[in-house]
Amino acid sequence: MDIRQLRHALAVAETLHFGRAAERLGMTQPPLSQSILALERELGASLFLRSRRSVALTPFGRQWLDEVRPAVAAIDGLADGARRLLAGQAGRLSLSFVSTADYSVLPTMVQRYAAAFPDVQIALQEATSDVQIEALLEGRADAGVIIPSLASLPPRLSYRALLQEPLIAAVPEAWVRQGRLSVIDGKLAGHCWMEEPLLLFPARVSPDFHELVTGFYRAQGREPAIRQEAIQMQTIVSLVSAGMGMALVPSSMRHLARTGTRYLPLAEAAPMLETGLAWLSANRAPTLLALIEVAAGISGSDELPPP
Repeated sequence: MDIRQLRHALAVAETLHFGRAAERLGMTQPPLSQSILALERELGASLFLRSRRSVALTPFGRQWLDEVRPAVAAIDGLADGARRLLAGQAGRLSLSFVSTADYSVLPTMVQRYAAAFPDVQIALQEATSDVQIEALLEGRADAGVIIPSLASLPPRLSYRALLQEPLIAAVPEAWVRQGRLSVIDGKLAGHCWMEEPLLLFPARVSPDFHELVTGFYRAQGREPAIRQEAIQMQTIVSLVSAGMGMALVPSSMRHLARTGTRYLPLAEAAPMLETGLAWLSANRAPTLLALIEVAAGISGSDELPPP
């Protein structure tokens, strides 16, 4: 059987009249009748009860054509489905992100993309920058929101900066109450705080972020007293709330409220952290290209709506 025979059978089932069905199909009645007979022979059962005055579905014909109808509709939708896939209006997008992006660029980007392309399935995966880059190179992800190491970003990847934000201090609330830190006009002042135990990302996971923090200390003539390393910013903030140390974090982390943690801007010029979108240059998937366009709309914006 072929799709034409199925369409012929459905037309007769809907009109219960061979003449009207033939007219709807733009053909004459004899070839339509022959098409239905050939289909019935292949099935080994009659689809229609015919008389000179009427045509009716057999019980088998009624049940089988109920299965045929959605199958034909699905075939009819294949061309439109292909068009939507090629236009990036349907399909799947795999997007990974660093934990800090969840409090800055990620909610805005995903919200805008989902609003523009509601039929695209977005698969989100949190991962560190090094893990994301490996996944992009191996084709296991379409795009990643990373803290870039531009000096060592693989040449096969493309990159677009999305956000630059200053680092601020996340400190135990108890330290502020005890006067352990110098806070002037709501800002962390002086350099004595640089002697406090520091919580930080490991260099192997995010070398640029690690160097941004440790380089800032050394520029002030101080050596950071790293007490604990953690690969999740939420973990670092939790350790701060437990009084284990302080951390320099992106200013967007203020959106992560944690009892026992106070966020304080630095009184002096703070180091700036960049977050951006990376993707495999050879990947021309329409869903990815659409995401890059959305990302261009927020690129370079230092102020984003809170998540």
